[in-house]
Amino acid sequence: MAVPKRRKSKSKVRTKRAHHAIGKPNLNPCSNCGSYILSHRVCPYCGFYKGALVVAPKVKKTTEEN
Repeated sequence: MAVPKRRKSKSKVRTKRAHHAIGKPNLNPCSNCGSYILSHRVCPYCGFYKGALVVAPKVKKTTEEN
């Protein structure tokens, strides 16, 4: 079994891990309402996906309606 001959320095380890950070999400504008959403997902604001209504959007109730 292969075993490292020398210990890796902190700078070598940290340089290797420099690319492991989580990037920002790819947000695209909704084709219907224009709000930014993740790709290939139903818009939570208007309920549209690829130009067709898939899910009825949720309407928030005010305290007066209850």
